[in-house]
Amino acid sequence: MRPRPRALPRRGLLKLAGGMVTAGALMGTSGCGLLGGSEDKQGGNAQVEKANLRIGGLPTSELAPLHLAVRNGHFQREGLTVEIINAPDGGTALTSTIGGDYDITFSSYVPIFAAQAKGGTKLKIVADCASSTPNTCMVMASPAGGVHSPQDLAGKKIAISGAGTISELMVKASMKANGVDYSKVQWMPLGFPNMPNALKTDQADAAFVVEPFLTLSARDAGAIPVVDTATGPLEDLPLGGYVSTAKFADENPKTVAAFQRAMDSAVAEAQDRSKIEPLLPQFAKIDKETAAIITLLKMNSRADATRLQRIPRLMLEFGYIRNDVDAASMIVAPPQS
Repeated sequence: MRPRPRALPRRGLLKLAGGMVTAGALMGTSGCGLLGGSEDKQGGNAQVEKANLRIGGLPTSELAPLHLAVRNGHFQREGLTVEIINAPDGGTALTSTIGGDYDITFSSYVPIFAAQAKGGTKLKIVADCASSTPNTCMVMASPAGGVHSPQDLAGKKIAISGAGTISELMVKASMKANGVDYSKVQWMPLGFPNMPNALKTDQADAAFVVEPFLTLSARDAGAIPVVDTATGPLEDLPLGGYVSTAKFADENPKTVAAFQRAMDSAVAEAQDRSKIEPLLPQFAKIDKETAAIITLLKMNSRADATRLQRIPRLMLEFGYIRNDVDAASMIVAPPQS
């Protein structure tokens, strides 16, 4: 039996941080002007087939390297002008990409593999984005709500970001890893910004929260950690990446390779926290104190088939898809260094 979690001091709770934070758009729809490129150039150039790219994004901190690539000229050096368009969620962004509104989009891997499993439009994974690390994805509860351990979650009402999402999958997998029956859980789809208040007002017994809502849940609702879903079998779990249709990737190989090189260099630069921390208050809309202490997700650029295959296997295990998906066949091989 695991020891009963204790309430943490405020600074300890603040350090229960995560890389997925809500954000407004940083340079959101004006990447062209920031890069100094021509805003009306539609075609390719000597480097790429398509110079202007519309990239679907989410207002979350794991996209910091994407914004850094715009701001610091990583795309420009590759002959690209990038416009980042924030979507309300990964599923919406993915639908817009399939429909041709975006060239490449960020999405969590669950809707990506779910769409691939259904058939129809084939997708290609252009680049990886981020994976889980301890203290980045947490189930939290009010200390007065009777939920203090993973075992207490059985049959409770748990707030998640949405049905069929990576958040629901991670909670189920964590409960199973702790020997807890999740079949009678009442799943409560609720936007992350609403979760601290839901815990405070007892609308939910527990909630899957990510930063900055970890901090807000601790500060405003006095919430305590119940289970870290980014540990054990889910540690270093790939969470999201950049995807295009197979048609776009096949027709624009130089463009895709240029995007991959730009993200490689931007992610390398982003390993220096001082490079991205000043950006967080701008596009993640969090204060400087919070930006200074949050624990970021592990930022990646190169998609690894072995690691990615963990997602469809989990999805198959928990009934999100009926047939396994071959992750390796979806990855666009990156250019040789």
